[in-house]
Amino acid sequence: MKKNGQITAGRSAAAIPAVAYRPTPGRPPGLEVLDLPGLAARADERELPLTAPARPAFHLIIALRSGRLECSVDFTSYVLGPGDWLWVWPGQVLQFPGGHGDGDATALVFPSGFPSSATDALIRDGEHVPDRLVTPDPARRSALDRLLDTLVEEHAGLSDLALEAYIETLRNLLSVILIRLVHLADPRRQTQSGTSEPFHLFRRAVEEDFGRTHRVEDYAARLGYSPRTLTRATRAALGCGAKRYIDDRVLLEAKRLLIHTALPPATISERIGFAYPTVFSAFFRQHTGMTPTEFRSLTKP
Repeated sequence: MKKNGQITAGRSAAAIPAVAYRPTPGRPPGLEVLDLPGLAARADERELPLTAPARPAFHLIIALRSGRLECSVDFTSYVLGPGDWLWVWPGQVLQFPGGHGDGDATALVFPSGFPSSATDALIRDGEHVPDRLVTPDPARRSALDRLLDTLVEEHAGLSDLALEAYIETLRNLLSVILIRLVHLADPRRQTQSGTSEPFHLFRRAVEEDFGRTHRVEDYAARLGYSPRTLTRATRAALGCGAKRYIDDRVLLEAKRLLIHTALPPATISERIGFAYPTVFSAFFRQHTGMTPTEFRSLTKP
């Protein structure tokens, strides 16, 4: 179950804390398999409790087996029940307002570079799916549970295989789960091919440079495509033009910083690429119907 909105626990005067991927000491990097108390313990070790907003630089997938779990991803609050899967992508703002609760769940933690390039091409559209929660039907849930149980078992068997074989086994089992989850989150992808390479490169460039430029022409020049090609590719992937995609990304970051930090709007304006705070305020009002200050006032904890 989900609901629009956000859950906050006070604002930091600094930026939203970023959480880097760190493998467990003594284990090969790539995939971590944790339960909820283990996930909470990792967060506490970094002095970033689950109850505080943070921006993981890795993928986090939570499969709830029993109980109940509340969390917020960007501006949507979710309540997970048994059989639900939640996939948080790198860079999204994640928060567990009630901590790890009493749910029984398996958490999969892995950096973007762990899945193979072939799997990455098949799953990368999942970043744009608006709903992070997947609730499989009984048959698919049973199949996913079997895959997850096998992955957990293989992850525990570090000494059973040569290191390269061990890592490849985990990678392949994880790939099946990822591909299934993307298709369950957006069934249209079952009959459509993935996004084009121009859009994929454009998306990555925007992620790197939206704080510097909001012009389609600048990204086109950087990537060696025409603005028209980027617009066509973006419209085919998401149903909107390239400029709208840039504006949506800028707006998302503005909302994140307004909600989860105490940074002044003028500082936020500079961070997301506006030369003048008045231009940022006009942009924000055009897209939301309110000023940045008015938006922030609606989200006070």
